[in-house]
Amino acid sequence: MSRWRPPAPHSTAIITADGHARLKAELDELWRVRRPEVVRALAAAAAEGDRSENAEYTYRKKQLGEIDRRVRYLGKRLEQLRVADGAPSDRDAVYFGAWVAVEDDDGAEKTYRIVGPDETDAALGWISVDSPLARGALGKRVGDEFEAHLPDGVTTFAIVGVRYG
Repeated sequence: MSRWRPPAPHSTAIITADGHARLKAELDELWRVRRPEVVRALAAAAAEGDRSENAEYTYRKKQLGEIDRRVRYLGKRLEQLRVADGAPSDRDAVYFGAWVAVEDDDGAEKTYRIVGPDETDAALGWISVDSPLARGALGKRVGDEFEAHLPDGVTTFAIVGVRYG
């Protein structure tokens, strides 16, 4: 059996201005603060002698690799992203950046914010523009119904509210 996997589908290269600022801040913090700390700790661990049985040295090498991997990813991703700033001209319809209140088949109401795939956060209710729920809601207005193909099956939702900002 081979380890090859087909490439993952490309995510939408759009982000809010706040999300872009957060990613830039993360890159800056990794490059200017975290990486130099780990390099100093790695040098100290290497100076202790035998590296083959030095757990601190092994841990710091792994940590440095993870930081470098994230720095490379963020550097490439920030170049690809397009910042969507401002609300759309039609503020009554659901578009990128909107806070959308939806009601499902059972009458349960939830509010989500449609954001880029790099800034999703389930705890905050931020869903990716690539998610089935967001795709179904895009372009809809208050009172419109749509179906979303979720892991539990097809669910019908109604738009209860739309706001920006």
